[in-house]
Amino acid sequence: MNEFGFIRDRLAALSRGFPGALDLKDDAALLSCGPDEEIVLTQDMLVAGVHFLDTDPAHLVARKALRVNLSDLAAMGAMPVAVMASVAWPRDGGEALREDWVRGLAEDLNGAELPLIGGDTTVTPGPWTMTITAIGKTPKGQALTRSGAKPGDLICVTGTIGDAGLGLRLLQGEFDLSDEARDYVATRYRVPAPRLELGLSLRGKATACIDVSDGLLADAGHIAAASGVGLTLNLGDLPRSDATAEWLGDQGDLDAALITLASAGDDYELLFTLPPDAFDAAYMAALQSGVRLTQIGEVTEGEGVTALGMTGETLSIESAGFTHF
Repeated sequence: MNEFGFIRDRLAALSRGFPGALDLKDDAALLSCGPDEEIVLTQDMLVAGVHFLDTDPAHLVARKALRVNLSDLAAMGAMPVAVMASVAWPRDGGEALREDWVRGLAEDLNGAELPLIGGDTTVTPGPWTMTITAIGKTPKGQALTRSGAKPGDLICVTGTIGDAGLGLRLLQGEFDLSDEARDYVATRYRVPAPRLELGLSLRGKATACIDVSDGLLADAGHIAAASGVGLTLNLGDLPRSDATAEWLGDQGDLDAALITLASAGDDYELLFTLPPDAFDAAYMAALQSGVRLTQIGEVTEGEGVTALGMTGETLSIESAGFTHF
């Protein structure tokens, strides 16, 4: 049983039918806080050697831990309000590790004008582990979820896809790029950019939304499953950075390379669906927030994700993205 099957078959029942739990199928939970607003809660855990490299600087690890949670709020169209943080410090980590981590967390909290309102700290003989809980709010009934996509909707994505996956592989020494490209993809892996402003603008426009954390293909599959539809993705239309274009230039099989980009995790871009007549408004909202927006497919009848290659043929996908087990 993989991670998502475990959540579906073992954990979902523990939500006890609570409406805001969304059957544990979405990026966060919803709590009603009066007639006009809902509280949005999300929590992600990061473990050294799994979600970040043991060699990553502590201040960048802190920033990533916060930002991946803020990305979940963005995918729900929520305004961040506060965060909580719990950290299991490696027993031999020392004061310098803690100070550097706090420096990074403070930098991003101050930049976002968000308070830290609680959490916990302990030590562990195992790997360094941290959990951030991000708390947001949204007008009642306006939160974006994964379950509203309809046949005929357009599929869009923000930013560029595959950079973070290349950054991880580069940092692990699998290949190299030019200095500028190397710095770019490494930063994209270590310090993602949650699309909070655009997430707010997509309320009332997007029919379904998710952030790309496990890989574009895998996360598209989550929308397909939650909405009961099929998603057809044109991988030739994937938005690419200059760094990704440099890497693609060295690849012999372009379709296989595009699958690699589309199944890599850690992009933390928004993948969403919307009716064709809402595209122009979404595009202008993205432009105003300084984020690139690209249509990459269409919602269809059926189920699952169909990936099309450069010449329109259906590609065989062995692994759609990252799963913990």
